[in-house]
Amino acid sequence: MKKFAAGIVAASLMGVVMGSAVAAEPDRATGRLLDTLEYKYEIDEDGDYRLVFDMDNERTQLVFVRSNVETYGSNHVREIWSPGYKSASPQFPAQVANRLLEDSNDAKLGSWVKQGDLAMFVVKIDADASADVLSDAIDAAAKSADEIELELTSKDEY
Repeated sequence: MKKFAAGIVAASLMGVVMGSAVAAEPDRATGRLLDTLEYKYEIDEDGDYRLVFDMDNERTQLVFVRSNVETYGSNHVREIWSPGYKSASPQFPAQVANRLLEDSNDAKLGSWVKQGDLAMFVVKIDADASADVLSDAIDAAAKSADEIELELTSKDEY
């Protein structure tokens, strides 16, 4: 996948999705990993890394690498998010919800989550993961979200 800076309609998507309006500092270690991978990115108002990838068939896919680290017990988790579907209402149609559950079951990395009217593919990795692990997680999120977006909408919004 070719990398290029994001300049897309979804510029404030993560702020809306994550319910945050306060600017935050980006996680510099994540930035260094993305630089090592030679991925181009922008830092959004939440301090998250926003990337856009060229996909097959002249499509693009938006991916966010969250700066915020979640903790569960002794686990420190970084999340990689990619939008794949936007519902016309707050509730997903049953057929769409079931398709997302089926895709989550088939996914080797990550799964679908509902954030308001958006379906986001989320891959969770160790917060201290290597550049290779981060790259695999980004790739899995981008491919999974783009495939579902194409299947469910035939559009290339994200």
